[in-house]
Amino acid sequence: MRAIPTGRDRVSPSSGCAEREIEMTQMALSVAPDPAEDALTAQLVEMTVEDVQRALGEGRVTAEELAKAFLARIETYNPRYNALIVMNPHALAEARAIDARRAAGEALGPLAGVPIVIKDTMDMAGLPSTGGWHFLAAAAGGIDLIPATDAPVTARMREAGCVILGKTNVPVLSHTGSHANDSWAGPTLNPAAPDRIPGGSSAGTATAVAASLAVLGLAEETGGSIQNPASAQGLVGIKPSFALVPNAGVMPLAGSTRDVVGPIARCVRDAALTLDALAGYTAADPKTVAGIGKRPAGGYTAKLSSGALAGKRLGLYGPGWRDLPLSEEAAALYARAQDELTAAGATLVADPFAGTGFADLAEPTPGLVYFDARGFESAPYDLQLYLRRMGPNAALDSFAAFAEATKAEDAFAPGGVLHPITNLRQLAPCLADPSNPPDLSDFLTAREAYLALFERVMAEHGLDALVFPQMRAELPPLHGPGTLLETTVCEINIAGLPGVTLPAGAYASGSPFNLIFVGRMWSEGDLLAYAYAYEQATHHRRAPALDA
Repeated sequence: MRAIPTGRDRVSPSSGCAEREIEMTQMALSVAPDPAEDALTAQLVEMTVEDVQRALGEGRVTAEELAKAFLARIETYNPRYNALIVMNPHALAEARAIDARRAAGEALGPLAGVPIVIKDTMDMAGLPSTGGWHFLAAAAGGIDLIPATDAPVTARMREAGCVILGKTNVPVLSHTGSHANDSWAGPTLNPAAPDRIPGGSSAGTATAVAASLAVLGLAEETGGSIQNPASAQGLVGIKPSFALVPNAGVMPLAGSTRDVVGPIARCVRDAALTLDALAGYTAADPKTVAGIGKRPAGGYTAKLSSGALAGKRLGLYGPGWRDLPLSEEAAALYARAQDELTAAGATLVADPFAGTGFADLAEPTPGLVYFDARGFESAPYDLQLYLRRMGPNAALDSFAAFAEATKAEDAFAPGGVLHPITNLRQLAPCLADPSNPPDLSDFLTAREAYLALFERVMAEHGLDALVFPQMRAELPPLHGPGTLLETTVCEINIAGLPGVTLPAGAYASGSPFNLIFVGRMWSEGDLLAYAYAYEQATHHRRAPALDA
């Protein structure tokens, strides 16, 4: 086996295509050839948390050996798919520490020794958070932002005993829910459909999980960045209720209003176990006080049952929710999924939002494909807080310093990646003075309206959840103007509602088709139960065939 790079990938253009040059910023992790490790590598595809714990518990593999095997797989496939952009040089040492704890007889949790990845924007002490922008990546000629401490979600993964292999690719400032084509590290490919968009902005996390470069991944969403890539790659993604999971220490777009962190996995149980580790109050993120008492007794796996859909009432997609039709093929796949849900015991309610005015609550941002940006007014203020949290030795310590370092491609100027949100009337005062909390009255009015009407419809129809196709049509090509045509992003991001997306088949082209279950605030336990029952009844997830 070859050495595993622990540095950062630098991308340079050649003949119109991005070519990868590996910059060895630290000594590589040498992996000696071992037939047993080669045999283990073949077992990594679609490996679950249960598989990991069985192998570790029976002594068939150590956490260190497992981490080495995944690093070898990353070495083989990452050059093509470009999921990981910063490797953790301490991954094997951390795996050895887990082995030592196990050997000492310590009781370990279900995620101990499980190899995972985290999104680039999540702070990990000592490693750069680049936001996908060349200005913030020394490997691309910019400056590295090196946090002094872990983000709470990173710390919680460490506390759970996970082995963090590295950080994953994102588009510039996580500005798109479709791809990572403009990242300093180059585009990320979709293993399920390499010629199609991978979904964004957590493109790298989804690709790492879909390609079995890790067992689990952490993603973050402001406008679809968990549900979109999970759906685009035929994975399970949890977009949690706002404030259930801390997002301090995660490079923000709307940290005060919309940003959430959640897992991407290959099966529902693994996603639920990860949410168990992520959810809960921390003083580092005071808004998480809202989630106290909202987690289910016994954790997010407690309700998982193959019979969980029996007797449940589920609302279906229609123009009352959003007056945009499904493509002919998406409609056919959705119809099949409805038959599967009915066979599992659910009662389906057609377009429960019809005539309620729900669809009229949206205010799509000019120049974007049905995207309502309300809540982004807080972006400068939230970035100011994020940079201050990085510590006194960080290269940038304020929004003003950030703006100066990136002024050559001002994100908010015409042509900048965040310019479309400048239509928000309350953004300008926040840009002028990011040190003061912004006026969020427009956003709060929208959130309250969405929540009130959502609750009314759910109650009037006796609904347990909604179940929609997560996309209205199949994925467009990787390069081009097309975007992922989702069904739920604006509504549930503004309202703060949870959603769980999971595989439900594929288009004739091979492009994945996913459902999304949407429910009331704090209903993740129920949504996961419904998703699990559907998953167990259908088993639609398919491992992609990879090219090295």
